[in-house]
Amino acid sequence: MERYRGRGALSNPPPRFLHERTEAVDDGWYQEELPDSIATEVRPEPARSVITRNDSPDIPFEQSINPYRGCEHGCPYCASADTLVLMADGTTRPLGKLQVGDAIYGTERQGWYRRYVRTRVLAHWSVIKPAFRVLLADGTELIAGADHRFLTERGWKFVQGEPRGAGCRPHLTTGNKLYGVGALAAGPAKEGDYRAGYLCGLIRGDGTLGIYRSHPERVGSLSTIHTFRLALCDEEALERAAGWLRDASVETTRFQFAAASATRRPMQAIRAQTRVKVDRIREIIAWPNGATRAWRAGFLAGIFDAEGSYSTGVLRISNTDPVIIRWICDALAVLGFKFTVEHHHRDVIRPIDVVRLLGGLGEHLRFFHTVDPAILRKRDIAGQAVKSEARLDVEKIEPIGAMRLYDITTGTEDYIANGIVSHNCYARPSHAYMDLSPGIDFETKIFYKADAARLLEQELSRPGYIPRQITLGANTDPYQPLERRLRVTRSILEVLERTRHPVNIVTKGALILRDLDLLTSLARDALINVFVSITTLDVELKRMLEPRAASPAARLRAVRELTAAGIATGVLVAPVIPAVNDGEVEHILAAVAAAGAMSAGYVLLRLPHELKQVFREWLDEHLPERAEHVMALVRDARGGRENDPNFGSRMVGTGAWAKLLADRFALACKRHGLTRRRLPELSTAHFRAPGRGGQMTLPL
Repeated sequence: MERYRGRGALSNPPPRFLHERTEAVDDGWYQEELPDSIATEVRPEPARSVITRNDSPDIPFEQSINPYRGCEHGCPYCASADTLVLMADGTTRPLGKLQVGDAIYGTERQGWYRRYVRTRVLAHWSVIKPAFRVLLADGTELIAGADHRFLTERGWKFVQGEPRGAGCRPHLTTGNKLYGVGALAAGPAKEGDYRAGYLCGLIRGDGTLGIYRSHPERVGSLSTIHTFRLALCDEEALERAAGWLRDASVETTRFQFAAASATRRPMQAIRAQTRVKVDRIREIIAWPNGATRAWRAGFLAGIFDAEGSYSTGVLRISNTDPVIIRWICDALAVLGFKFTVEHHHRDVIRPIDVVRLLGGLGEHLRFFHTVDPAILRKRDIAGQAVKSEARLDVEKIEPIGAMRLYDITTGTEDYIANGIVSHNCYARPSHAYMDLSPGIDFETKIFYKADAARLLEQELSRPGYIPRQITLGANTDPYQPLERRLRVTRSILEVLERTRHPVNIVTKGALILRDLDLLTSLARDALINVFVSITTLDVELKRMLEPRAASPAARLRAVRELTAAGIATGVLVAPVIPAVNDGEVEHILAAVAAAGAMSAGYVLLRLPHELKQVFREWLDEHLPERAEHVMALVRDARGGRENDPNFGSRMVGTGAWAKLLADRFALACKRHGLTRRRLPELSTAHFRAPGRGGQMTLPL
């Protein structure tokens, strides 16, 4: 393997950067640092805006600006907007309409099998890229970018790649078989015939509709009472029925039918008790002379909500009425489902027939999506193995030109795209289209926003803009070595200082001291917080971990000078690596407290996707004798995996080791008078929006 002197990564996974003209420059941090061994390529990045909005619940800021790209670790794996994604409630939703926080299905390996599990959407974005159509033998169509990956019988494969050379990577070829169930069906249009069919199935399966004579001793005279009642444990079906009856001019009354007990859930019910209403319900649920496909789909949904079950991978609908069974079989046949009917004779009560759907999970999902029953708990596929008899062999891959493609990040690092197990993107949304390698490219392919200051002024001057703190350094260090010459970060700070806009800065470099004039001006109105990242106090370990970053002494000097200038300053111990630098936590906190830091926080080592390879190569090169021990502790702190992308735990980990680290960190902070990852609240009261012609709008 080729080694690069003066760099952190030891190899370069297949590059995915944009092939544009580049410029080689010298970008050394400080004289203490190792010399460069390969040139850094610098490219201006065209941008229409500079402010990135964040809605991650475990990142403490809403807005950020990244003056530079080049420390990112992922590529865009994107699919078309109308690609149906399997939601955690068993429904589908187009990829383009997903939102952060949505619950969906992904997969994870459990024992011998990969199984379906619930996960959440952690990020969602779109880019415009060349797209390809992948056609499968069963008719499934997938539209995705060249860098999208699907799970095949030979592992994860990209849509496009080269058989050899720099672009060589595992990619789809005709004959590859993909994993999943095949194309997901779109839901039905819930119009008149579908609604009538649904009410027919639900009420005939679970409702009471009749006429009886009242007892004269109770009401004073003999009278005829017309009654309708529908009692269910599941709110979804009851609300759907009540709403559609209301739309058909039948108003019902809601009441509690049965309270919860130790063995059953509570039951709610609706009822109607006039002749006009009951006659109207009879009219709605009458067997049709010529049933449409929509009516049949609705009927299957209703009878499944009333009498169906789905467990251990078996979908059944049961009933004692032969007429209802015949209608079930007719509807299934017309909609193209295969099934079998099992007759069960019973001596004391009426015999029962059970209709069982054939074809496995793929047909079960097609049933759920085609007929769309209301009760979501009956759609649960969690724990089922990812296997299918569907013909999912790749038959054709063809380019279809550039188009807008969408992607997500999920907790399981994959999702189900049109029935196929699909890899998600792990890059942050703001870097999704840059095609950077997580290896040497991470350190040598640098993009900068040359027009950042002008774009920022435009955004701050928009009508209705509400000032909220902006973070510099959310993705990459705003004080990249190139900042010495390019001064992009300084130009941004000049706009923020002039408009009196609050800003946070996160950096691991001492170049921030160059901008003390701007920072002290901001500090006078409580408009600036700074976090300095310190990974280790050991110079030799720092040279291995961060060979081109500022030395520990330089970072401590930055903390001292910032606090001396009246700037609220904290420290991030990041990343904390088990059995590598975790033993230094107490020493680092003591040193930063002595330097004047007010606050401290930490981030546990994260290894999404290819970064596992990069970090393991680093361990094998620098710390081979403890590599296995380090990885064992990482897995212990990540629930048995090498990465945990879930909100709430991804920054600090879980398990005994992570709990011990958290306790140690809290105790050391308390001992040295450091608050936990909190600095003073920043003010927005002084903001002055830029006016036309470079003038400021004064606050009234």
